[in-house]
Amino acid sequence: MPAIPAEQMTPVQRAAADEITAGRRGGVVGPFIAALRSPECMRRLQHFGAYIRYDSSIDPRLRELVILLTARRWEQDYEWVTHEPSAREAGLASATIEAVRMGALPTSLPGDEAVIFELCAVLFDDGRVPDALYDRARAVLGEPGLIDVVCAVGYYSTLAMIMNVVRTALPAGSQPVLFTAQ
Repeated sequence: MPAIPAEQMTPVQRAAADEITAGRRGGVVGPFIAALRSPECMRRLQHFGAYIRYDSSIDPRLRELVILLTARRWEQDYEWVTHEPSAREAGLASATIEAVRMGALPTSLPGDEAVIFELCAVLFDDGRVPDALYDRARAVLGEPGLIDVVCAVGYYSTLAMIMNVVRTALPAGSQPVLFTAQ
Protein backbone atom coordinates (compact mmCIF):
# COMPACT_ATOMS: atom_id res chain seq x y z
CA MET A 1 0.00 0.00 0.00
CA PRO A 2 1.50 3.29 -0.99
CA ALA A 3 1.33 6.41 1.13
CA ILE A 4 -1.89 8.36 0.83
CA PRO A 5 -1.19 11.80 -0.65
CA ALA A 6 -2.26 14.53 1.77
CA GLU A 7 -4.78 15.93 -0.68
CA GLN A 8 -6.50 12.53 -0.90
CA MET A 9 -6.75 11.93 2.87
CA THR A 10 -10.12 12.13 4.59
CA PRO A 11 -10.32 14.68 7.39
CA VAL A 12 -9.98 11.85 9.94
CA GLN A 13 -6.90 10.46 8.16
CA ARG A 14 -5.38 13.95 8.00
CA ALA A 15 -5.93 14.46 11.74
CA ALA A 16 -4.35 11.05 12.50
CA ALA A 17 -1.42 11.79 10.17
CA ASP A 18 -0.90 15.20 11.78
CA GLU A 19 -0.95 13.61 15.24
CA ILE A 20 1.69 10.99 14.45
CA THR A 21 3.81 13.57 12.59
CA ALA A 22 3.82 15.83 15.65
CA GLY A 23 5.07 12.96 17.85
CA ARG A 24 8.45 11.28 18.20
CA ARG A 25 8.06 9.34 14.94
CA GLY A 26 7.95 12.57 12.98
CA GLY A 27 5.75 11.21 10.21
CA VAL A 28 3.59 8.45 8.79
CA VAL A 29 6.23 5.81 8.08
CA GLY A 30 6.59 2.05 7.84
CA PRO A 31 3.54 0.19 9.11
CA PHE A 32 1.66 3.41 9.75
CA ILE A 33 1.41 4.09 6.01
CA ALA A 34 -0.90 1.09 5.68
CA ALA A 35 -2.50 1.51 9.10
CA LEU A 36 -3.66 5.02 8.11
CA ARG A 37 -6.39 3.27 6.07
CA SER A 38 -8.00 2.74 9.48
CA PRO A 39 -7.11 6.08 11.09
CA GLU A 40 -8.55 5.42 14.53
CA CYS A 41 -6.81 2.06 14.71
CA MET A 42 -3.57 3.74 13.62
CA ARG A 43 -3.94 6.43 16.28
CA ARG A 44 -4.46 3.92 19.05
CA LEU A 45 -1.73 1.63 17.75
CA GLN A 46 0.83 4.42 17.56
CA HIS A 47 -0.03 5.64 21.08
CA PHE A 48 0.46 2.12 22.43
CA GLY A 49 3.69 1.79 20.44
CA ALA A 50 5.01 5.12 21.70
CA TYR A 51 4.65 3.81 25.24
CA ILE A 52 6.29 0.47 24.43
CA ARG A 53 9.18 2.00 22.49
CA TYR A 54 9.92 5.15 24.43
CA ASP A 55 8.40 4.97 27.91
CA SER A 56 8.04 1.35 29.03
CA SER A 57 9.88 -0.10 31.99
CA ILE A 58 11.96 -2.41 29.76
CA ASP A 59 15.69 -1.71 29.69
CA PRO A 60 16.43 -0.38 26.15
CA ARG A 61 18.92 -3.19 25.44
CA LEU A 62 16.31 -5.82 26.34
CA ARG A 63 13.53 -3.96 24.51
CA GLU A 64 15.56 -3.88 21.31
CA LEU A 65 16.35 -7.58 21.74
CA VAL A 66 12.61 -8.28 21.99
CA ILE A 67 12.04 -6.24 18.82
CA LEU A 68 14.79 -8.02 16.88
CA LEU A 69 13.54 -11.42 18.01
CA THR A 70 10.05 -10.45 16.89
CA ALA A 71 11.33 -9.18 13.53
CA ARG A 72 13.19 -12.47 13.09
CA ARG A 73 10.07 -14.49 14.03
CA TRP A 74 7.99 -12.73 11.37
CA GLU A 75 10.86 -12.38 8.86
CA GLN A 76 10.19 -8.65 8.85
CA ASP A 77 13.08 -6.75 7.29
CA TYR A 78 11.68 -3.22 7.76
CA GLU A 79 11.36 -3.82 11.49
CA TRP A 80 14.87 -5.29 11.55
CA VAL A 81 16.67 -2.57 9.60
CA THR A 82 14.99 0.21 11.57
CA HIS A 83 15.82 -1.36 14.95
CA GLU A 84 19.23 -2.97 14.48
CA PRO A 85 21.04 0.40 14.90
CA SER A 86 19.02 1.09 18.06
CA ALA A 87 19.94 -2.35 19.40
CA ARG A 88 23.63 -1.64 18.85
CA GLU A 89 23.31 1.81 20.43
CA ALA A 90 21.53 0.27 23.43
CA GLY A 91 24.49 -2.05 23.98
CA LEU A 92 23.33 -5.35 22.48
CA ALA A 93 26.42 -7.32 21.45
CA SER A 94 27.13 -7.71 17.74
CA ALA A 95 27.40 -11.49 18.17
CA THR A 96 23.92 -11.55 19.73
CA ILE A 97 22.47 -9.44 16.93
CA GLU A 98 24.01 -11.70 14.31
CA ALA A 99 22.76 -14.85 16.04
CA VAL A 100 19.23 -13.45 16.15
CA ARG A 101 19.47 -12.47 12.48
CA MET A 102 20.49 -16.03 11.61
CA GLY A 103 17.76 -17.52 13.81
CA ALA A 104 20.28 -19.06 16.19
CA LEU A 105 20.83 -19.01 19.93
CA PRO A 106 23.99 -17.08 20.83
CA THR A 107 26.73 -19.13 22.42
CA SER A 108 27.01 -16.76 25.36
CA LEU A 109 24.38 -14.45 26.84
CA PRO A 110 24.04 -12.36 29.97
CA GLY A 111 21.34 -13.80 32.24
CA ASP A 112 18.77 -11.09 31.50
CA GLU A 113 19.13 -11.61 27.74
CA ALA A 114 18.84 -15.38 28.16
CA VAL A 115 15.53 -14.85 29.95
CA ILE A 116 14.31 -12.66 27.06
CA PHE A 117 15.29 -15.33 24.52
CA GLU A 118 13.47 -18.02 26.44
CA LEU A 119 10.43 -15.85 27.17
CA CYS A 120 10.07 -14.75 23.55
CA ALA A 121 10.42 -18.34 22.35
CA VAL A 122 7.45 -19.49 24.42
CA LEU A 123 5.43 -16.40 23.53
CA PHE A 124 6.02 -17.12 19.83
CA ASP A 125 5.15 -20.78 20.37
CA ASP A 126 1.94 -20.94 22.38
CA GLY A 127 2.09 -18.04 24.85
CA ARG A 128 2.08 -20.32 27.88
CA VAL A 129 4.93 -19.45 30.20
CA PRO A 130 6.07 -22.23 32.55
CA ASP A 131 6.13 -21.29 36.23
CA ALA A 132 9.93 -21.46 36.53
CA LEU A 133 10.40 -19.14 33.53
CA TYR A 134 7.71 -16.80 34.84
CA ASP A 135 9.56 -16.57 38.15
CA ARG A 136 12.91 -15.89 36.43
CA ALA A 137 11.36 -13.30 34.09
CA ARG A 138 9.63 -11.56 36.98
CA ALA A 139 12.89 -11.50 38.93
CA VAL A 140 14.76 -9.94 35.98
CA LEU A 141 12.06 -7.59 34.70
CA GLY A 142 9.77 -6.97 37.64
CA GLU A 143 6.05 -7.39 37.16
CA PRO A 144 5.63 -4.18 35.10
CA GLY A 145 8.56 -5.17 32.87
CA LEU A 146 7.21 -8.67 32.34
CA ILE A 147 3.88 -7.29 31.17
CA ASP A 148 5.66 -4.68 29.02
CA VAL A 149 7.72 -7.41 27.31
CA VAL A 150 4.58 -9.43 26.55
CA CYS A 151 2.95 -6.28 25.15
CA ALA A 152 6.07 -5.44 23.11
CA VAL A 153 5.98 -8.88 21.50
CA GLY A 154 2.31 -8.37 20.67
CA TYR A 155 2.79 -4.82 19.39
CA TYR A 156 5.78 -5.56 17.18
CA SER A 157 4.11 -8.75 15.94
CA THR A 158 1.13 -6.64 14.90
CA LEU A 159 3.37 -4.19 13.04
CA ALA A 160 5.26 -7.07 11.39
CA MET A 161 2.04 -8.67 10.20
CA ILE A 162 0.75 -5.37 8.81
CA MET A 163 4.00 -4.83 6.92
CA ASN A 164 4.14 -8.42 5.68
CA VAL A 165 0.53 -8.28 4.44
CA VAL A 166 0.96 -5.03 2.52
CA ARG A 167 4.61 -5.63 1.58
CA THR A 168 5.95 -2.44 3.14
CA ALA A 169 8.99 -1.20 1.25
CA LEU A 170 12.29 -0.99 3.07
CA PRO A 171 13.69 2.45 3.90
CA ALA A 172 15.66 3.94 1.03
CA GLY A 173 19.14 2.44 0.73
CA SER A 174 18.29 -0.63 2.85
CA GLN A 175 18.62 -4.23 1.74
CA PRO A 176 16.72 -7.26 3.04
CA VAL A 177 18.65 -9.12 5.72
CA LEU A 178 16.09 -11.66 6.98
CA PHE A 179 13.80 -12.57 4.15
CA THR A 180 14.00 -12.31 0.40
CA ALA A 181 10.74 -12.95 -1.46
CA GLN A 182 11.02 -15.03 -4.58
